[in-house]
Amino acid sequence: MTGRHRDGQPYAPVYRRVWDGPARAEAERIDRAWAEWTVLYSLGKRCFYAMAAWDGPRPVIVEDLTGEGLEERIREAEMIRAIRLAPPSLARRRCPASEVRGRVVAEGRSPDGRAA
Repeated sequence: MTGRHRDGQPYAPVYRRVWDGPARAEAERIDRAWAEWTVLYSLGKRCFYAMAAWDGPRPVIVEDLTGEGLEERIREAEMIRAIRLAPPSLARRRCPASEVRGRVVAEGRSPDGRAA
């Protein structure tokens, strides 16, 4: 409980209302679960927001109407970041011809693509 007062008036207890308590609790849970993110719940828009704490050329902010949706957006943003941070040598790596032939033959096809 909080209180109200005016000059010359006695102290009067007032009920403190917590707006969207479950949604705010969900935002706190997500904030604890994702260490590299700061999670907020907007009372005005009734929407969840997450801001990435990592360094980058632009800030990364995702939003969603539900906590589950926000966590999915966070996962997507982290996957995009991981792909962008991957060394270029891994992105262009090709399988040796022997691995390709072995895989094709194992699937019941000859190395030139015809059915065996």
